Amino acid sequence: MIAIIDYDAGNLRSVEKALVYLGEKPIITRDYKTILEADAVILPGVGSFGDAMGNLHRYGLVDVIRQVTEKGTPFLGICLGLQLLFESSEESPGVEGLGICRGKILRIPDCEGLKIPHMGWNSLHFDHQGRLFEGIPEGAYVYFVHSYYLKAEDEAIVRASTEYSTYIHASVEQGNVFACQFHPEKSSDTGLAILKNFVNLTKQRMAQNRSCGKREYD
Repeated sequence: MIAIIDYDAGNLRSVEKALVYLGEKPIITRDYKTILEADAVILPGVGSFGDAMGNLHRYGLVDVIRQVTEKGTPFLGICLGLQLLFESSEESPGVEGLGICRGKILRIPDCEGLKIPHMGWNSLHFDHQGRLFEGIPEGAYVYFVHSYYLKAEDEAIVRASTEYSTYIHASVEQGNVFACQFHPEKSSDTGLAILKNFVNLTKQRMAQNRSCGKREYD
């Protein structure tokens, strides 16, 4: 079972519909036990970094997210869900992110001829081999909606990048933690293939657990 975390940050149903299309039966929930017992967890989101962190604290979800990622459950952050995994954001000075990954969220710099927020399709460059992007060709287009972008401290975790006014870390992979600044659920066949890769990773881990007993995600 794939749990989609509900923390009043929107965009839940489109993620759910994409997974259902792929043959999965996701559950939208903020129940602590359900999230901890899930085979995989997705943190989507649109909106303000500060408001989102406030909601995660309000619903008691900060600790459960950290527990899920620490025990090796495949975890996918989408858009704002990527940003929340990091330490801080210029959008909300003084607000601490989850700090699961190291890096900062910065405002996209103004550039003549480019609108902010960045809304539209951009191509991906693959910085390192990423499991989310198996079978995805270099230069594939995905859909972005954001005014802030990730600058990861450790570029070794960056799996895809793009350019829009600046160089943007568009996707990361750190052990069992995956995240995309773009919206795979809105990125047509390419996005569905990315989500399918995440589903396949989850099934591989489930099979390992059945055959070997529970172990940490490689």
